[in-house]
Amino acid sequence: MPIFNSREFEWADVKVVLFGREITGLRGLTYKKSIEKELIYGAGSNPRAVQRGNKKCEGTLTILKSEFDELNTAALAAGYDDIVDIPGHLISIVCTYSNNDKIQVNKLTHVEFTDYEDGMKQGDKFKEIALPFICLNINKA
Repeated sequence: MPIFNSREFEWADVKVVLFGREITGLRGLTYKKSIEKELIYGAGSNPRAVQRGNKKCEGTLTILKSEFDELNTAALAAGYDDIVDIPGHLISIVCTYSNNDKIQVNKLTHVEFTDYEDGMKQGDKFKEIALPFICLNINKA
C-alpha cells in the first residue's frame, strides 16, 4: 500500500474572499450542489428509471458580527439597505484551500444572501451571524 505524504486540509488552510477582500472574521462556510432526482415507477413495485430535475446550489457563510457590520456598511455605501438586498451578479465567493502540498479553489458565482438572524444568549463570548445563500454555480478551479 502506498504511503501518502500529503496532509488533509485544516481550518488554517481556508481563505474566503468576498467583495475583493479576505474575510478575516470567518467562522464557517458550507456549500453544496444538488439535483432533484425521483424514481419512476411503472407496473410492479420496482423502479424503472431515475428522472432528473432542477439543479440547486446553496450554502451558509458564518462570520463574526464585526465582519457582518462591515459588509452591511459596504452595502449601504453602494445604495442597498443591507447585504440581503445586493443582487447576485455583484457577489462571488472565492474559497481557497491551500496547504504545502496542494491548492484547491472553489468559486461560487452570483451569490444572493437570503436572510440573516441577529441575537445573543447568556454565556456567549462572541457574536456570529449565519448568512444563508443561494448561488448559480459552484466552479472548482
